Amino acid sequence: MTKNTGSEAERMIVTRVFDAPRELVWKAWTDPKYVMQWWGPKGFTSPFCQMDFRVGGKFLCCMRSPEGQEFWNGGEYHEIVPHEKIVSSMYFSDPEGNKVEPAHYGIEHEAIDGAYDVTLFEDLGNGRTKLTLVGNETMENAKESGQVEGWNQILEKLAAVIAGLVPAA
Repeated sequence: MTKNTGSEAERMIVTRVFDAPRELVWKAWTDPKYVMQWWGPKGFTSPFCQMDFRVGGKFLCCMRSPEGQEFWNGGEYHEIVPHEKIVSSMYFSDPEGNKVEPAHYGIEHEAIDGAYDVTLFEDLGNGRTKLTLVGNETMENAKESGQVEGWNQILEKLAAVIAGLVPAA
């Protein structure tokens, strides 16, 4: 069951249009070897990503700051509609995937227990795809905490990965 602290319209929404077919955007989003190339904001790297990409499956990814600090995220897949929709939960974790409080990493973060993130993949035609992230934070909190900017930087890195997957014309 999803707990929500406000209306759906208040949730964080970040979108990006890619000049690539939906299948390639999906591949870059769901294959750990590509996720490791874009996970984390600008300047961050991802030395580890493991995904059991199925309903009930879990994922564990690490992002490393330019200063070398590691931040681990774990989560679970709750719904998967191939090439269209992924519903998942995500949390801060230790390297083994055990949930930890954001304060463990020195982060002030208001967690919404039981809330899910939704990722939508929309085929716009002409080889273009719109990716929409609906987060479990309110848009106001996400802007204040830097999450919106972070996701925009991540999607910029994802665009570079996808560009490398698009066959030459």
